[in-house]
Parts: sequence; C-alpha cells; structure tokens
Amino acid sequence: MQVYLKTDILLFLWNLPPGCRNIRQFMTKDALKKLLMQYKEGILDEKTLISILTQPLSDSLGFATIDRHRELRKGFPEVIYCAGKSSEQVARIAVSIVNNKQPLLATRASAEQYRVVKGTIPTAVYHEAARCITLDTFPDPVRKGIVCIVTAGTSDIPVAEEAAVTLRCLGSPVELVHDVGVAGIHRLFDKATVLSRATIIIVVAGMEGALASVVGGLVDVPVIAVPTSVGYGASFQGLAALLAMLNSCAPGVTVVNIDNGFGAAFAAHTMNKF
Repeated sequence: MQVYLKTDILLFLWNLPPGCRNIRQFMTKDALKKLLMQYKEGILDEKTLISILTQPLSDSLGFATIDRHRELRKGFPEVIYCAGKSSEQVARIAVSIVNNKQPLLATRASAEQYRVVKGTIPTAVYHEAARCITLDTFPDPVRKGIVCIVTAGTSDIPVAEEAAVTLRCLGSPVELVHDVGVAGIHRLFDKATVLSRATIIIVVAGMEGALASVVGGLVDVPVIAVPTSVGYGASFQGLAALLAMLNSCAPGVTVVNIDNGFGAAFAAHTMNKF
C-alpha cells in the first residue's frame, strides 16, 4: 500500500501545471512510469528515487549549461561536441558529467583537448580514429541486436569509428565491415554472413555514396546512410553523396547529415529494441 501512496503523490506532481518547477518540466511520462515501476519492483530504493527526482534541472558553468535530465528523457546523458570549444571548457564539462556519475562521451575531440581532460579525469581514454573521449570501460550491452557499420573505403573509417564508439557507449553491440565499396562490389558479397546477423546497418560512404543503395537493396533491416566528405572536387565535401543517398530507390534507407557518425549511431541504438 505504501508504494501506491508514493505513486499517487508522484502522479499528482506529474499533473501539476506545466509552468510549475517540478518533475513535469524535465521528465517524459514514460520515463516517470519507468522509474515508478523500478521502485515498485525493488530495483530502485526510496533514497535513490528521491535523489533522481530532486536533482537540479541543469548545472551552469557560465559558458555552458549541463542538461542533467537528458539521460532520463533520451536514455543517455549529454554528449560533449568538442569542436569550437577550448580544451579547458571541454575538461570542465567532462568533470561535471563524471562527477554526476554519468557516462562520458565527447566527440570531435583533438589530442590537445584530450590531454587537458586526462589531466583532470585520469580514467579518460582517447579513441584517435574516432576523435572521441570516453572513460576507460564501456558499459555492458543493453541491447542484443547487432548494429553493423559498413564503410565504402578506408578514408571513411573515422566517421565509422565515431559511430562505433557511440554505439558501444550507448550499449549496442557493433560489428565493423571496412572497405567494401562499389568499385569492387564482390568484397561486399563476401560479408553476406555478417550483414545477415545485423538488426540495423549503418553505411558510411563518400564519393558518389552508392553503397547505401546497394546495401539497402540486399537486406531486410533498416539502413542508415552516412555521407562523408571524402572525394574529389565534384563531390562538394559530401554533398554529392548526401543527395545520392536521399534519392536512393532502395526502400528502408534513411540518411543523416554529412560526416555525422554520432547521429547515425544514436538513431540506430534508438531503433535497436531487441
């Protein structure tokens, strides 16, 4: 009976007017239901539940405002996009996230930015190919479905690695297939077994971006296409691949922005419900 009384109180809070400064402002209804169910089943104790619900909405660092409840809304805490930030700014945001006992993921990080982060967070690791900073261990997978990341060429690997690191941080299993572009399409056919195991496939390709359509026409799972800025002048830094992917006649192909390995990975993990 005690559990249901607490549930009634929290649902009352949920139904308060949107202008009130309470959990209604920062948590979706589904997230609230999930928390209540975890409390009811004994997964969360009362102290932990209260701690979650009474955390501040954000943490202001002056130059940045950390979204403390993004993990509750989106399933993963705020990710640091390092481009355009100073090394000190990246480090201070990273420390704020880690101090809140949340997983760390920083994308488009330079070696210098990592050096400063490492000085304040000794367990930080730099994934050079992906240009990402994480903590030294990835969480155990929370999904069973495999996300296969396929690159057209070796030059596409940095974007693919960004996607791979992101997926591992989120908790989706990953398999990588490199350098199987349409210039030697038989190389893709040799990987048919790997493709058949995938729940979702991310195709990373520059130049004319044709690989996404080829893969989309061969498999029965969603394909997320990532155009890259790889290619000669007429590729227009990935615009040619982007337009080709958007115009794909293969059903089931969706497209993210140029070089956006992180966005493709987050979408794939969200779709990976198995």
